[in-house]
Amino acid sequence: MFSGDSIHTLDPKNRVFVPKRFQDQLARDAAGQQVAILTRGFEGCLFLFSEQGYAKVLERMQTQPFGGERLRTMQRLFFSNVHPTPLDSSGRVLLPEKLRKYAGIDKEVVMVGVADRAEVWDRARWDKFESENDDHFDDLDVVLVGGGGPGGGG
Repeated sequence: MFSGDSIHTLDPKNRVFVPKRFQDQLARDAAGQQVAILTRGFEGCLFLFSEQGYAKVLERMQTQPFGGERLRTMQRLFFSNVHPTPLDSSGRVLLPEKLRKYAGIDKEVVMVGVADRAEVWDRARWDKFESENDDHFDDLDVVLVGGGGPGGGG
């Protein structure tokens, strides 16, 4: 499980260090390298999945080619932004230019563990997100008990 957060700096080659506790969630490929699956995330972040976590996402996602235009559009947008990326020997992952631009990542990065994935945020964007949403922390009780509060749908 991915949890916690940490701040890192993008190096000149657009690589960022993956915290050891996140590296421990990643499997190794046939060549022995750890591999992260990077995708476009929501709210301006990137998702970093383990291969096992990504497989679970695929299980939940309909992959039928005849599911309608909207489904095909979503599949195209999602799969065109998936980048399996090996970590180097120093535990760094290369952030592809397309994904860096989407997330506005320039220099400082925050990696946030979110259960089945890590999220990679531009630090300024994360700081803004966190400050704008900090007041919502007490709403966590509604999520934990499955509804029953305002907007909880329970």
